[in-house]
Amino acid sequence: MRTKWLTGTRPRAIFSGIHAVALAAFFGGTITLGADLPSATSVSIGADSLPHALRPIMEGSAALGLNELRAMQGHVTTLADNIKKCTVGVQVGNAWGSGVIISKDGYVLSAAHVAGDPNKPCSIKLSDGRDVSGKTLGMFRTVDAGLMKITQDGEYPFAELGDSAKVKFGSWCIALGHPGGFQEDRGLVLRLGRVLAEPGDHTDHTITTDCTLVGGDSGGPLFDLQGRVIGINSRIGENNSTNMHVPVNTYHDREIWKRMVSGEAWGRLPGQEAGWLGVRGDSEAKEAKILSVLPGSPAESGGMKAGDVVLALDERPIADFPALTKAIDDCRKNESVKLKLRHSDQTIEEIHVRLGKRPS
Repeated sequence: MRTKWLTGTRPRAIFSGIHAVALAAFFGGTITLGADLPSATSVSIGADSLPHALRPIMEGSAALGLNELRAMQGHVTTLADNIKKCTVGVQVGNAWGSGVIISKDGYVLSAAHVAGDPNKPCSIKLSDGRDVSGKTLGMFRTVDAGLMKITQDGEYPFAELGDSAKVKFGSWCIALGHPGGFQEDRGLVLRLGRVLAEPGDHTDHTITTDCTLVGGDSGGPLFDLQGRVIGINSRIGENNSTNMHVPVNTYHDREIWKRMVSGEAWGRLPGQEAGWLGVRGDSEAKEAKILSVLPGSPAESGGMKAGDVVLALDERPIADFPALTKAIDDCRKNESVKLKLRHSDQTIEEIHVRLGKRPS
């Protein structure tokens, strides 16, 4: 599936007013949200707080009849007042995107292509109109996951992280963001829709929905109907009816989270060409032992030999050859990596290798 990043796109017409929720409940749509004062609390709600009529809808059923439609309208309107408090606009350099606060001390999830390089200053626009200072942290380009941190002292309203493994086809969801970039006279825009594909249905492990996304929405949150973040807005497919989101469980991974908090950037954005090392190994071995080095490969240029064992790549331990293959696949063509090797004579050496282009 061809995709494009959410930049430079004019937003579609935006519904406004409470009755847009009713239209959105059946057809999908957008709602403009006004500003409100935040409070330093979680914005999610418990399942027990859901109206009884919404229980089947939570499982992916369509709204049937006026009572269910009114219940959904009221619930989404109330929920919107909460989830907008933790959804922010972010500006890195001259580019606008979106994000969501997920801790009271101001950690902000966004998209990797929004956050950009680590440890850069950024401006974060809160729902009450305040600008607070922040900085970019790390990013995992392969899944388009990025992290920022508000550096201005304070306690901030935050969203609870959900479980994207429990997201099912047909589930109702809400996307928030600033389509076309932040606009003070408009505020946040809400899109109500449904899940079209669960994580794992595609090779890039995205959540796909019909919540229309355009430029500026990148990095904004995808919520379930309890106000829990289940994804981060990433990109669209061939048209605006197919929209992709980073599954929130990416951020649950302890190793990924640790690397992003430390300001590490790794992986490659979808569409970028993977790097190539040029070695063959034993996929059944208990370590990443090199069986052969291809002539003319980056590995040969870096001095690797058959019999070497790769112990680490960029300070991260490599357990076996499949782990080495995956680590290299997450790197970009022309990226320089540091490999820690154990030679056949048991000596340890660290080398730097610039990855090449995989032969056709």
